[in-house]
Amino acid sequence: GLKWDMGWMHDTLSYKTRDSIHRKYHHNDLTFRMLNAFTENFILPLSHDEVVHGKGALLGKMPGDEWQKFANLRLLFAYMYAQPGKKLLFMGGEVGQWREWNHEGSLEWHLLQYPFHAGVQRWVRDLNRVYRWEAALHELDCDPAGFSWIDCTDVEHSVVSLLRRGRKPDDLIVAVFNFTPAPRDNYRVGLPRLGRWREVLNSDASIYGGSGYGGGTDRLEAEPVPWHGRSHSAALNLPPLAARFFKWEGEG
Repeated sequence: GLKWDMGWMHDTLSYKTRDSIHRKYHHNDLTFRMLNAFTENFILPLSHDEVVHGKGALLGKMPGDEWQKFANLRLLFAYMYAQPGKKLLFMGGEVGQWREWNHEGSLEWHLLQYPFHAGVQRWVRDLNRVYRWEAALHELDCDPAGFSWIDCTDVEHSVVSLLRRGRKPDDLIVAVFNFTPAPRDNYRVGLPRLGRWREVLNSDASIYGGSGYGGGTDRLEAEPVPWHGRSHSAALNLPPLAARFFKWEGEG
């Protein structure tokens, strides 16, 4: 069976609804759930409980101006899909509704005529596709062998990075998250393997309504530079309020 991880939902939304300048003081809200993430088989819910009874829609909970709200929402979904555990997203979140859910009305499908909302829908679609295609993101969802932090201690910059694994040794995904609107250039991240790493998801891509910052650098080449306790690393550009996912493609 599967159990809703209500602690994850509470802590993650508590963190994500804070202004980015305050997030470094609440970094533990991002990382605490991994202490017991594998004690049961969990679902990560963004459920109807959080978008009714005056609580507002997910998009409205996000801080910042309009652009930052949408970037924060895409980042929230990215973090959910990168974390171990099955996913539950209540209807309306995938189009970035402004209104909370109302059982007497329809979903706000008309919002898809606007680029930011269409971008959220496309982002959720691509998250679902990559989640299904990449064994590293789902095969070991309920097994501690499928997850490890690369670095969860960069409190000052509000950046975290993690590694997901599949059953096959070569099924590897690295995900890096920047929870502030300040871009981070040449941010070095430890990697478990030498070789090429290809970007498979970037929440800041222009097709999703992002800034396209640092575009064109969709591949990393691991260098023999020890970092984050690992023998190899690479430097990458982190867009504002964004996540980047990289898949290991091999050496040579």
